[in-house]
Amino acid sequence: MIEEVCIAKVATYDSGQRLHALKAINFIFGTNGSGKTTISRVLADTASYPTCSTIWDRGRSVETLVYNSDFVERNFTERLRGIFTLGELEAGKLQQIEEARQKVSGYLEQIDKLKLTLGTASDGTGKLGDLKRLRAAFEERCWQIKSEHDGEFKRAFEGVRNAKEKFCDRVLGEAATNASNLRALDDLRSKASSIFADGAARIAPLASFDSGRLISFESDPILEKRVVGKEDIELAPLIRRLGNSDWVRAGLHFVEGAETPCPFCQKTMEAELLQKLNDLFDETYIADIESIDSLRDTYATRAQAILETSEAALNSGSFIDVDALRPLVDRLRAIIGLNQTHLERKRREPSSRVKLEPAGEAARAVAEIIGQANAEISRHNSLVENLIAERATLSSEIWRYICNANKSAIDEFVSNKANLDKAIEGISNGLKTKATDLALAEKALADLEASVTSVQPTVIEINGILASFGFTSFRLATAGERNESYAIVRDDGSNARSTLSEGERSFISFLYFYHLIRGNMTATGVSGDRIVVFDDPVSSLDSDVLFIVSALIKRVLAEACSGTGRIKQVFVLTHNIYFHKEVTFDPDRKAEKRSHETFWIVRKTEDGSAILGYPNNPIRTSYELLWEEVRNPNRPALTIQNVLRRILEHYFTILGNMDKDSIIAKFDGRDQQICASLFSWINDGSHNFSDELYVSLDETTVDKYLSVFRRIFYATGHGAHYEMMLGPVPATENEIPAETVAIATEMLEASGVLPVAHGDPP
Repeated sequence: MIEEVCIAKVATYDSGQRLHALKAINFIFGTNGSGKTTISRVLADTASYPTCSTIWDRGRSVETLVYNSDFVERNFTERLRGIFTLGELEAGKLQQIEEARQKVSGYLEQIDKLKLTLGTASDGTGKLGDLKRLRAAFEERCWQIKSEHDGEFKRAFEGVRNAKEKFCDRVLGEAATNASNLRALDDLRSKASSIFADGAARIAPLASFDSGRLISFESDPILEKRVVGKEDIELAPLIRRLGNSDWVRAGLHFVEGAETPCPFCQKTMEAELLQKLNDLFDETYIADIESIDSLRDTYATRAQAILETSEAALNSGSFIDVDALRPLVDRLRAIIGLNQTHLERKRREPSSRVKLEPAGEAARAVAEIIGQANAEISRHNSLVENLIAERATLSSEIWRYICNANKSAIDEFVSNKANLDKAIEGISNGLKTKATDLALAEKALADLEASVTSVQPTVIEINGILASFGFTSFRLATAGERNESYAIVRDDGSNARSTLSEGERSFISFLYFYHLIRGNMTATGVSGDRIVVFDDPVSSLDSDVLFIVSALIKRVLAEACSGTGRIKQVFVLTHNIYFHKEVTFDPDRKAEKRSHETFWIVRKTEDGSAILGYPNNPIRTSYELLWEEVRNPNRPALTIQNVLRRILEHYFTILGNMDKDSIIAKFDGRDQQICASLFSWINDGSHNFSDELYVSLDETTVDKYLSVFRRIFYATGHGAHYEMMLGPVPATENEIPAETVAIATEMLEASGVLPVAHGDPP
């Protein structure tokens, strides 16, 4: 059975609305467009509405059959699917089916009891709930332990200090595995004050460098070599005597070819001269120049790396003698800078000889100080590693003490948890076994049903009901290759589906659904439990058919109320006040609703649909609601016109069989004019949209016509009815809202008590 339905963010339901504390029978009243069909759609398939939810009794869902416009549209096709029912069977076969069904029900009950015993952790029921509470209580106890010792032993609690669950798990883990020495609390406190002191941490060693490569550059042969052109060239003696080989080589870069200006004398360069100059600087010369470039660049890269390493050591502050190291680094930087100047000069003047300043002594001095610092760092890290081991030992001893000091509480929790785990495992295994038994029992029942079910009994019963109510121009007949579907046919066998009236279509659709409640669209499953939903089942039905539909639904309600049949719960949704009055009639109901039923009204508000529950049947006659509006001293002027017309029309025209002309005739002179104007004013109010720009409705005008309204009843001899209906004038805080009158008027029109006013929407 469904215990609660929540509807939100779908159709006209903007905010969440709930049908809660549901019973076996649930009546829901609402006007057209208020949101009833949305409720029936959610009940039919909650999974299709992710913003809605359904809560089932004991978490066990039951097949839900819903009669609404969707059902009619889906099933009222050219061929209706056959409904398999048991029909008339011999007593022995029925007994077998009933025994099989009882067996299935028995297993379901056993499973429900096991699930109830097992419970759930989320709502704290059953064994799982007991386990959750046991764990929560133990977590609180562990957290108290943590709070007692956190100030002095927080280093031992690192990693679990901020979560109860983690701290509890650590306690249980240490209690099971910790075999450290058991020390006194004071001893642990004393050791913690020193071993857990801040400041001790590993330090990364400083980067060092190898000065050998830098020193090796100083003896490179290219530095002493005079790089000049070939000696056997005609121009070589002159260039050698002038010593301008580098100047000539540099000038050649500006020569674009023969017959171009000479960069040396600005005359036209002769091809022969250009060739002699190019021959002067051959491949050997070019290779030497590349060697100079390589030496210069490599020296710069290596020197830069050494200087960066030295600066990093100066800035580390880790066991480094900054005062001793800085002048050495400055000296090394100066030497490197001077050597780089020499190398640049060698590159500009390849024929010159250069000698680099020795940097080995300065580089070795810097490297030595860095090495000394690294030795200190290594000794420090060795001490820290020992401290880490000491801290780990102390932490383990602290946990050993805590577990020992709280041994009784831990042992009690472990024992109780083991018992609950064992019980939960046993119940879970029992559920698996019962689920297997249930599957076998359901298969046995399905096999029995498949052997005896038929679609023919439904045809006979529906045709019998149709004939008894004068629907003789069409009938239901089996169809299809295996006669397992239905067709609606005339006496001559022609298909009647497309020629049925709206009332005929509604009636046969309802009968089809009514018999589906007792059967199934497959040959099995006809004995399963059901939840039934009727959503406006009397639309387009005349009064005679409305009565039989009401009677059939009341049979379904009686079965749900008894709790002994397959129908476990019923929802009835309607906008028809007379149908609602008929199906809700219960001579045993007093002022309050009975224990097996609920009453609800669905209203359409500015904020969307709203569902309101009531302690009794909230639907009174709309005629009474109209009189309540007349009694209201704060009645709205815009709606009082329509209210008065409907009261007069209902009472005098429908009940008293008197028209307005006969009523006006009972007045003479001035009173007759007032009465006639009242009827004219009332009709105007129902035929035209009220607009303050053209119609001025002040309090004096309303009071004048209310007075004539009262005199009409006395003039026609119905003053007693006026007095009975008017009753005491309600207090302001009990005023009847205008929307109540609108609902009352709509209910009267929808129920056929009042005709739809000319000009009003149907």
